[in-house]
Amino acid sequence: MSVLRGMTWDHPRGYDCIVAASAEYARKTGVEIRWEKHPLSAFEAAPIEQLAAQHDLMVMDHPHIPQAAEAGAFAQLDGHGHDDALSELDAQAVGGSHESYSYGGHQYGLATDSAAQVAMYRPDLLSDPPRDWDAVFELAADGRVVWPSNGVHALSSLVTLTANAGSPPTSEPGVFLDEEAALGALDLMHRLAELIPPENLAQNPIDVAEMLATSDTYAYSPVGYGYVNYSRPGFRANRLQHIDIPAGKAGVAGSQLGGAGIAVSASANDVDAARAFAIWLASADVQRGVYYDNGGQPGYAPAWDDDRLNDDSLDFFRGTRATLEGASIRPRFAGWPEFQNRASVWTNQALRREITDDELLRRFRDAAEELLTKD
Repeated sequence: MSVLRGMTWDHPRGYDCIVAASAEYARKTGVEIRWEKHPLSAFEAAPIEQLAAQHDLMVMDHPHIPQAAEAGAFAQLDGHGHDDALSELDAQAVGGSHESYSYGGHQYGLATDSAAQVAMYRPDLLSDPPRDWDAVFELAADGRVVWPSNGVHALSSLVTLTANAGSPPTSEPGVFLDEEAALGALDLMHRLAELIPPENLAQNPIDVAEMLATSDTYAYSPVGYGYVNYSRPGFRANRLQHIDIPAGKAGVAGSQLGGAGIAVSASANDVDAARAFAIWLASADVQRGVYYDNGGQPGYAPAWDDDRLNDDSLDFFRGTRATLEGASIRPRFAGWPEFQNRASVWTNQALRREITDDELLRRFRDAAEELLTKD
């Protein structure tokens, strides 16, 4: 029996589903995948090429793809007998999710988990959730709104709101955001920060989902990455419903694309076997079957369109589909992960009024000139 080593992230959405799918794959093919789970911070703690050298398969987020491709850490999926399947997956993409795992004309990963910043609320507490920002602020004034706004998620919200104002992140080397649009987004974020619990400024989407699911004090969050687990029966005492982000200038477009995908290490013990598993994991029957049934959040349209999955999750997929289809993709540079690390801290500092918005934008400019470039 072939044995492959995999690395994934330590959440039921990242671990339980892929372990269950791998067990089924082993029964079908005799190929065993042994998975380790790590916090998402592990990708910042070690170079991507070092992590890839230690594993055959990796579940990771797409902003690392340019860095991994330029370092030669990941194997190309195209050109090795799977091009028809890759074309089919491209046609089944939810928004830019599949595209986000390509770089330099090659496919380096598959969007087995698609996500973007969306809104979520408690349907038992709120029959008519806000659909625009005026309604959000009205509810926030009543103390009913929470918002995940720690470092990386404050930056994600800034990208979402700037893109929703009509100015998504640029792919121009040395440039990050349109500054006029960013200042407008920051103004909205400051107003919201004054109306949410102070602890939100140190919290991520899981923290805020837990607040909503376990307390009746709060009822709604306007912008944060959605987790289908919280919409499913039995995950927590109270279920959350997920919907599109509040409408702005661009409707519900512009939300920062997130999610996770599977990639194959260029130094895998059996690269062909690892590629075959990745293609299988992204296939429609697996995504809407064993993968979803064990806590996964599928990445491709056949699962997102599936009636059973939507009925089971308070229409998680249909309810956020417009946001996903209009989502923005982060700048495609090998230096993006380091830029994001720095810019996340600065954005949170700006929300806390520790630095001015003008200083934040100045730091963005300097870091973009240093890191968002091509060799």
